[in-house]
Amino acid sequence: MNTEERTSQQQTAEDKKKQEFLQNRGEIPRHIAVIMDGNGRWAKSRGSVRIAGHKAGVDSVKDIVEACGQLGVRHLTLYAFSTENWGRPKGEISALMKLLVQSLRSETRKLHENEIKLTSIGDRDRLPPTCRRELEEAISLTAENKTMELCLALSYSGRWDICQAVSRISQKVKDGELCPEEITNDVITDHLATAHIPDPDLIIRTSGEFRLSNFLLWQSAYSELYVTKTYWPDFRRDELYKALECFQNRERRFGKVSPPLELEESPLVIR
Repeated sequence: MNTEERTSQQQTAEDKKKQEFLQNRGEIPRHIAVIMDGNGRWAKSRGSVRIAGHKAGVDSVKDIVEACGQLGVRHLTLYAFSTENWGRPKGEISALMKLLVQSLRSETRKLHENEIKLTSIGDRDRLPPTCRRELEEAISLTAENKTMELCLALSYSGRWDICQAVSRISQKVKDGELCPEEITNDVITDHLATAHIPDPDLIIRTSGEFRLSNFLLWQSAYSELYVTKTYWPDFRRDELYKALECFQNRERRFGKVSPPLELEESPLVIR
């Protein structure tokens, strides 16, 4: 079964119409990044344990990955496990790592069939050996795929990312490969874990919290932010479409003024 046949069976006519509306309405972000928050609170609201929320969140990952691929999003980054998450109870960490392994084993083949490339950012050495091995095998299998890149931020934080970039740049200065005065924004960007992908156009955070939580701190300088009170396990493609409509309604100025306006007439439009 080819990709077109499989997609047409999974996707309803109404959903396809919604996607075509968005594609014709305005820009589809090249890169969407998601802070998947609220799994624990979702489980608590149902009188269940936290891991039940994490398991339910896997279904949201599947749906959002599929919808982004259908929409033409080129890069999707999911904040799956932060460096701060290592401070959670050992039982929860163990369950999360097992869930990651199970998900990789069950979904990698489907990603590959749909031409989705899997990558990861973060301190991979801290992951358990089994988890690291499954991840590396999935990355290797899908390495040549071109439709979309799914990047998992695992054992990741923005501060870690900047620190490792500074360390690498410092070593180059020490080795005489780079002069201090040659260190520019582009040089720093090129040494980040995300050097191979563009900065996110849109960052979505679920669960209603208004903070980045140490996610893509350098890369998010001019990302559009969208916050929804919906917990991640309930965030499916219809919620994604709302975020995209909001994104398309915004004017991205990147610190500049709108073209029709003169700075003298509206000095406060700079942000």
